[in-house]
Amino acid sequence: MSAKVLERFPAGSPRGSWPAEEYAAERRAAGEPATVVMDINSDAFLVVVPRSDEE
Repeated sequence: MSAKVLERFPAGSPRGSWPAEEYAAERRAAGEPATVVMDINSDAFLVVVPRSDEE
């Protein structure tokens, strides 16, 4: 799967804070198929969308 990273969020957010999930929900509400994945190597959550054929 090829994906475009929209935003990165550090994994060390305060307890009860889910900024990557909140951002992805905002993008989905705007019509983008955003999902959150974990990048283990950088210890960050990435909000991604499928890469279109045009990119």
